[in-house]
Amino acid sequence: MARAQVIVVLLAIVLTAEGEDVVSTPKPKKVLDTVMNPAYIPAEEKHGSFWRKSAQEVLNSKLKETLNKNKAKNGILFIGDGMSLATVMAARTFAGQSERELGEDNVLDFEKFPVSGLARTYCIDAQVPDSACTATSYLTGVKTKYGVIGLDGNVTRGSCYSQLYKRNWSPSIGKWALDKGLDVGFVTTTRVTHASPAGMYAHTSERNWEADVDVPDECLSLGCKDIAYQLVTSDPGRQFKVIMGGGRREFTPNVTTALTNSTGKRADGIDLTELWHEDKIERNATHQYVTDRNDLLKVFNSDDLPEYLLGLFKNDHMDYHLQASNQPTLEEMVEVAIKMLSRSSKGYFLFVEGGRIDHAHHESYAYLALDETVEYAKAVKKARELTKVEDTLIVVTSDHAHTMTVAGYPSRGNDILGVVDTATGQDGKPYTTISYANGKATSIDEGGRIDVTLSSQFINRTLEYSYPSLVPLDSETHGGEDVAVFAYGPWQHLFTSSYEQSVIPHFMAYAMCLDDNQHENCRAQRSPGAGVNLKPNKYYVIVLFTVIFIVRFYF
Repeated sequence: MARAQVIVVLLAIVLTAEGEDVVSTPKPKKVLDTVMNPAYIPAEEKHGSFWRKSAQEVLNSKLKETLNKNKAKNGILFIGDGMSLATVMAARTFAGQSERELGEDNVLDFEKFPVSGLARTYCIDAQVPDSACTATSYLTGVKTKYGVIGLDGNVTRGSCYSQLYKRNWSPSIGKWALDKGLDVGFVTTTRVTHASPAGMYAHTSERNWEADVDVPDECLSLGCKDIAYQLVTSDPGRQFKVIMGGGRREFTPNVTTALTNSTGKRADGIDLTELWHEDKIERNATHQYVTDRNDLLKVFNSDDLPEYLLGLFKNDHMDYHLQASNQPTLEEMVEVAIKMLSRSSKGYFLFVEGGRIDHAHHESYAYLALDETVEYAKAVKKARELTKVEDTLIVVTSDHAHTMTVAGYPSRGNDILGVVDTATGQDGKPYTTISYANGKATSIDEGGRIDVTLSSQFINRTLEYSYPSLVPLDSETHGGEDVAVFAYGPWQHLFTSSYEQSVIPHFMAYAMCLDDNQHENCRAQRSPGAGVNLKPNKYYVIVLFTVIFIVRFYF
């Protein structure tokens, strides 16, 4: 009896020592009965005071905010291609776990922006969009059809007649900025002729017409120009001070060159990099064409930057960050671009795309997609460090979502790229936290659902491991849900709430005074040391009356 009493007392002590219940929980029979098994929970998070204090700090920060209605001298639009909200969550967790943290409470730099909203991404003829119609939306302010760039909805995809009819053209915010005297540029990790960057300068009824060889002969005979040709020979593209990305093959003839040891695509025999060079000579402008990271850094570190810079670092898209060699990172390209464009006294507009997030998702390469998102966040951080919130508006968003989900009930701190640690499927097999609704890697074979833990690629964390998907397709598709928009700088408050994606460039143009709807701070402001401030005040009135008195008395 005494022994039983001792056991009861000891058990009571254990139960009350930390104020927690210690109960033997049976293995759950239902998913919602899952028992979590985190490696640890930060001690402070166990106390309600921690969360109340945290909330108060956020509230106080919000209460101190004031409306920034300055003129945005500069505007930078960041697009994370395919960066769904699920991608943002998984990437922040991945980044935190890469630093040996739990991960879930980590925050990507752009998530710290004070204002956010949601943008609706559909095309006018498609429930789930592609990157062509969305580029037209967030760069020209006009929604259009699937596969179409820089043209309104009156076009027929692939119709040259629609492309040539200039009343269908929808100019980009890049052109709006040029018309106001600003400098303009763009950088991307895709081909510079790919759908997203093409929205800056091209008008094409078919997004795939990147080089002349892609355009049907009948369209060429009618005068339709490919996207690369438009960039180099037409406005606004040829006026861009900075162009960086991949896609060299779209600009060079179908011969192997000694400079790059690569073969171009063009069948017209034209080397568009030479045409770009000739155009800058005619303008009597200094310029530089670079093809690798070493050459770019030489330009960046030089005492005399060129007026124009063209960087084509790969024949196709730029390599994924984790597989790259002698190519600049997105962060490095952004730093070079801002250094060049910041020389403009009137300001600049810069478009930046982290384009390979999307490509990784299409292959169901979750590991690469998350790393590309982290690299994109680094580029945003660099831009914020190099600019001033008083005069530079930075907008961070995505063109569309993907079908990747973060699901199951894994414990806090569980490997975001691993299997759910708390349960298996009803078939007794484990399943991954990340999966795709459709894509390249099927989840079911003749033997039932595939056990991913038997895959050496999964176990060894191979970069090109395709995560499981339900519907087998040759390429995973986009998702149709809204995408987040984050804003920082003058008129950031415009970007709250939910809206059509097509309002984004109009919001930016208003902040930057690029359209006819001018706010009160659009009037030219005097720079320090720029001369006398002629704003009337009582001293000017006194001087004026004194002059009038002297003139009338003596003359």
